[in-house]
Amino acid sequence: MGGKGVMMVAILCLWALSATSEAVVTEGEPGLMMNFYRDTCPQAEDIIREQVKLLYKRHKNTAFSWLRNIFHDCAVESCDASLLLDSTRRELGEKEHDRSFGLRNFRYIEEIKEALERECPGVVSCSDILVLSAREGIEAVGGPHIPLKTGRRDGLKSRTDMLESYLPDHNESISVVLDKFKSIGIDAPGLVALLGSHSVGRTHCVKLVHRLYPEVDPSLNPDHVPHMLHKCPDSIPDPKAVQYVRNDRGTPMVLDNNYYRNILDNKGLLLVDHQLAHDKRTRPIVKKMAKDQAYFFKEFTRAIQILSENNPLTGSKGEIRKQCNLANKNH
Repeated sequence: MGGKGVMMVAILCLWALSATSEAVVTEGEPGLMMNFYRDTCPQAEDIIREQVKLLYKRHKNTAFSWLRNIFHDCAVESCDASLLLDSTRRELGEKEHDRSFGLRNFRYIEEIKEALERECPGVVSCSDILVLSAREGIEAVGGPHIPLKTGRRDGLKSRTDMLESYLPDHNESISVVLDKFKSIGIDAPGLVALLGSHSVGRTHCVKLVHRLYPEVDPSLNPDHVPHMLHKCPDSIPDPKAVQYVRNDRGTPMVLDNNYYRNILDNKGLLLVDHQLAHDKRTRPIVKKMAKDQAYFFKEFTRAIQILSENNPLTGSKGEIRKQCNLANKNH
């Protein structure tokens, strides 16, 4: 073989080796794992846990916010804390969209982030804070402990234009709701379990007056209607007013299976609650969860784990934000 041939073979071999090396690096990038911050920030999960406990003592409704955050963020294409980004001159933030009505307490995410930055600057992502604060919030209201992986990185932009495609509306048919959850890997038992989150917190009158005015929805339990009318006396409530109905009057601050007994008794506040209890695809699951809280917790745990691992950014993708409401380029 001539000198030129030898040189060409050498170049091809080097190119192949280089390409293989790059592929290994890409494939070898760390993904989600248990205790991702073991070496880089060993106290990370403890700090988040303590911060959530302190905030819950001061503001009980923070637990409901943590729980809603994980759904509103992770269900929209990727679990990357895009929900937390503020609006810019060019782009409306997700938290300002109508589908995010009622979401609040974002400033407390910043408090947790500040505590972590004092311990290990630039290490823990806002998306992991969002997910782990949801886990701690679930425990604070009596829910199960849920083992969750970490190692997410933060997205660079909001996904406001995608919200309606991913987030089901409470007035949509149960078929649409099932399909939207299925698209992110959550089956019917998982959907029924996640909607068990309606066991805690409250629903603003804006979201339910269509079932009361101009005529009361005949599917509502007549014994429950007077309470709803008392709490929502206006057919066109002020969205900024504190007008709401507790989701569960019996145990409003506890995540339990009482929600399923309520909706079987036609006391669900939202149309999706009513459909869940009466659709043939979900009713058997609702009845089982109404009788068996351990089954509810098992499916709830599984669904939260699936949700939290929905298409995360890991390795070299995304960034670790310095401040959770701003991408680093805007900081």
